[in-house]
Amino acid sequence: MPLKIQGKPLIVLLVLLLSFNTWAKLPKGVEKITSVEGITEYKLDNGLQILLFPDQSQETQTVNITYHVGSKHENYGETGMAHLLEHLVFKGTPNHPNIPKELTDRGAEPNGTTWTDRTNYFETFAASDDNLEWALDLEADRMINSFISKEDLDSEMTVVRNELENGDNNPIRVLLQRMGAVSTDWHNYGKSTIGARSDLENVDISNLQAFYRKYYQPDNATLVVAGKIDEAKTLKLIKKHFGKIDKPERKLRELYTEEPIQDGERSVTVRRAGDVQVIGAMYKAPAGSDEAYPALNVLSQILAHPTTGRLNENVVKKGLAANSFGFNFQWAEPGVSNYMIQVAKDKDLKPAKEAFLATLEGVKQTPVTEFEVQSAKANLIKQFELSFNSSERIARALSEWVGMGDWRLMFLNRDRTEAVTVEQVQTAAEEYLVNDNRTLGLFIPETDFDRADSIKRYTLAEVKAKVAGYTGREAVAQGEDFDPSFDNIDARTAQTDLANGAKLVKLNKETRGDSVVMNLRLDIGNEEALYNKNTVGLLAGNMLDRGTEKFTRNQLKAKFDELKAEVNISGSSSGANVRVSTTRENLPAVIELLDEVLKRPAFDQEELEVLKQELIVGLEQQKQQPTTQVFRQLRQHLDPYEPGHPRYQMAIDDQITEIRSTTAEQVKAFHSQFYGGQQADISVVGDFDEGVVTDKVDDLIKGWASHVEYQRIPASYAVVDSINKFIDTPDKSGAAFGAMMRLPISDDHPDYPALMMANQMFGGGFISSRLANRLRQQDGLSYGAGSFFNASSFDDTATFGAYAICAPENLEKVEIGFTEELQKVIDEGFTQQELDDARAGVLQNNRIDRAKDNRLASELASFIDLGRNQQWNKKYEKAIEDLTILQVNMTFNKYVNADSFSIIKAGDSTKMQAE
Repeated sequence: MPLKIQGKPLIVLLVLLLSFNTWAKLPKGVEKITSVEGITEYKLDNGLQILLFPDQSQETQTVNITYHVGSKHENYGETGMAHLLEHLVFKGTPNHPNIPKELTDRGAEPNGTTWTDRTNYFETFAASDDNLEWALDLEADRMINSFISKEDLDSEMTVVRNELENGDNNPIRVLLQRMGAVSTDWHNYGKSTIGARSDLENVDISNLQAFYRKYYQPDNATLVVAGKIDEAKTLKLIKKHFGKIDKPERKLRELYTEEPIQDGERSVTVRRAGDVQVIGAMYKAPAGSDEAYPALNVLSQILAHPTTGRLNENVVKKGLAANSFGFNFQWAEPGVSNYMIQVAKDKDLKPAKEAFLATLEGVKQTPVTEFEVQSAKANLIKQFELSFNSSERIARALSEWVGMGDWRLMFLNRDRTEAVTVEQVQTAAEEYLVNDNRTLGLFIPETDFDRADSIKRYTLAEVKAKVAGYTGREAVAQGEDFDPSFDNIDARTAQTDLANGAKLVKLNKETRGDSVVMNLRLDIGNEEALYNKNTVGLLAGNMLDRGTEKFTRNQLKAKFDELKAEVNISGSSSGANVRVSTTRENLPAVIELLDEVLKRPAFDQEELEVLKQELIVGLEQQKQQPTTQVFRQLRQHLDPYEPGHPRYQMAIDDQITEIRSTTAEQVKAFHSQFYGGQQADISVVGDFDEGVVTDKVDDLIKGWASHVEYQRIPASYAVVDSINKFIDTPDKSGAAFGAMMRLPISDDHPDYPALMMANQMFGGGFISSRLANRLRQQDGLSYGAGSFFNASSFDDTATFGAYAICAPENLEKVEIGFTEELQKVIDEGFTQQELDDARAGVLQNNRIDRAKDNRLASELASFIDLGRNQQWNKKYEKAIEDLTILQVNMTFNKYVNADSFSIIKAGDSTKMQAE
């Protein structure tokens, strides 16, 4: 029983007292504005908005700065400028000349993103006063002191252009861009954030600098700091670094362009090489702050949820399309609601299009039901509540609400969603999903006008008025201050041996929102028994959550939503994986439901046909994707397995043939023969009742046995001849480069730490490595370039590889750059400074991994069969700390030479020849 004073728990009084002291002793020039559900807003004299979100349950801190500027603020001839500027702000300042390197050295997980209404930069890093001050100093400095030089523009323009070209390989993205342009008359929302190629290539550096000086200022920014922070100390640091920036004299005017009411259906057709047909429908929609928006969001769930949506029922399950999906663009000003279906290339589009439109625009004839509305709301609210278990996720999500006008809209939107009624959803369907408000790939004439005329645009003042005085609800439960050190994790971890040889690892701790994660891995079969069973095993594993003997797929999804559980189930011929994220209260019931899912799947014929079509369409799409083709063929070349072996990777056409011919009876027989609870590895991390959860997991496992003895299938290493080949992918704007080699070591080998650090320096990190510096920063050839190294924990086999995406005409230059940088390392080695910086970054990033419950749970489960605990990690990190530069260079030369790599490139040969 907690100690109480005058009816209040002592801890509450202490929190109130600490909060009062924080507010009462604010640094000069800092004003407290409001506080909602654990998030407190402050403001500096220079106009900087500050949002602090303390979370002592995570050993991480997140700094996220959002500028109130996006692609909608760009002028004629300057499309893509906001996004291009986002790239240049990573190029450095006088005080931080190499930002990517600093981020990598700190082990941070950073990025920057640009959208229609805002641009943001964020970094998550291991919690420490030093890291936090560095991050705040970095963001304050690059707010006003970024180089934005002509030299950087010239190199980064080609990188952004490469990003644009890579996006052009995606038919869905291209179709969305075309539909957006056709549906919009005047507003910049109709232009893609990536911009026009001609604008990117011709933008004047002075225009970019003026854009930067105008919008990158404290009075146009919102700074979010979340995680394990002390509010008072954090405010002092923010004042120290941002308070010295003067408030600019210029005034920003509010944009006023408003779209007219659409007065008829519009259409657009894109004709390009590809392997799947896509039909999309785009409808004008209310602004994200509009009271009607939550009803529209619920409607989208009802229509387009991939498993329970009406499109799935009326179009996909009837074999007219492979899959369906939908989403809304929730913007500061009126946006759009999008729906799409993918149809196999050999199918007639007409019946799919008719069923598609009949479903979307037929809600008047087939009204939404109370069950549909409640199920959709449960899913949306579940997602919101689970997101609050991660202060990092909320820190980043706040950018979207800030872009819409005010961060408190996040809570107001939740409240409105909970209050949505059947009548409101029905009204939204009949108002917005009408043909006069639609943009599609076909033109359909009409005489009876049915226009959406209730959409309105809100000024910033109107948005502020909607949230004026809003206080929200009580903040979610706070977690403990958990130390993610090796020794503490081991001390807090307990293992229980269950029936059938299964094992359960538990780490119990108080978490934010009483959150808990569970991982379950079922290992099945052996090499002999699983020969020629790759496809049937894949289908069996991925059918588990598509309905049981007791529940349909839709009912099962609704049950998990009621339990506020995110459950992901996947499988292959060698086993199944289950990942659960829920709360302390609901975990026992989730485990009971998993008992039904894993032991008694229905293997419904209709659902199986839907899954088969999804897999086939996905494989067809891979045929023309350069990156997929490169690494699929590299693996086929390097792997030593014969056809039929459980580890053999089939050719795409062969796999499609097998998928089509596999029957429901074969899938059922596979599950009956191979699935069982023996050898199950389970981990639970978070807030849970140990006794109850142990009993529930034991009930799930005991008495459930496979008819086939389990024996792990070893991975093999083989020496093969190196190859260098080109794959033609016609009509693809982007190209891909890949290089791979195998090494005969495991992650327990003495040379493993040195090779890991060599990879980090050669191509790891956040766009700061030998490869990234050469191919992106120096030559401007690639948006994404790097290397990877991984080794088996069981067998002596490892993979070292490199990748890059680029324009087809730059493939030869990319290969030259890779070869020269590789040879330079072989000839000259890495430097001591490179090793010191990479080592610091890797060790800090490892600490972040241990601080995140989902990553820790995954590792604890994987350690069961290996007989490892955190002492193995401790020994591994000690080996990294003790590495000398001589050891790293000698080890790299021992295993790696240019002739060992197999290289495959893919791109449009006609574009290369034209160049």
